[in-house]
Amino acid sequence: MQLQCTTVNARPPFIMPRYLSDGPALATYQEISAFLAEVERRAFKQAMFAVRDEHSAVDIVQDAMLKLTEKYSDKPAAELPMLFQRIVQNTIHDHFRRQKVRSTWTTLLSALGRGDEKDDDFDPLETLAAKSDSNQTADPAAQLEQRQVIGVIEQALERLPARQREAFLLRYWEELDVAEAAQAMGCSEGSVKTHCSRAVHALAEMLKAKGVSL
Repeated sequence: MQLQCTTVNARPPFIMPRYLSDGPALATYQEISAFLAEVERRAFKQAMFAVRDEHSAVDIVQDAMLKLTEKYSDKPAAELPMLFQRIVQNTIHDHFRRQKVRSTWTTLLSALGRGDEKDDDFDPLETLAAKSDSNQTADPAAQLEQRQVIGVIEQALERLPARQREAFLLRYWEELDVAEAAQAMGCSEGSVKTHCSRAVHALAEMLKAKGVSL
């Protein structure tokens, strides 16, 4: 038997013509592309001046351009310059925040490598301050080495038990205090400290096994 296909004529969704919509016309794809092509070089110089690292500056500009197209493509063309400037500044601030957080990681693990670990209730973040020199210009070789070490740490994080990884990221990435982390995890503050201490100790051992010294 031969089957016959029946076509259902569905009404297409109504789309308001641009000239009938309220307010200023939204930016077209071509307008957004032209705007980004115009400001890309200036944005790179701005990011380069802020972070003093070409690789990081390129990442910042690319992230900012992606955020603009993904989140604000429904805005009028006249609003794009102010929006993009705000996105670039926020992305630069996020860059320095990540640097600070990752400096905390290496500080914690370096301390454990010197034998500063204590019992399971010990939370290293309560006694070790994060390095505050994130804005200073670093030697390119040192920056490359730090990125490589951070890459190893991030790989080691994936091997941690789920609860240890969750506690570590809440405390040392999201920068929650012990009470906030405990609430997010649904456990006691003592459990958060235990998970954090074991996570940091395990990460230090993983790095040592890979021959990474901090």
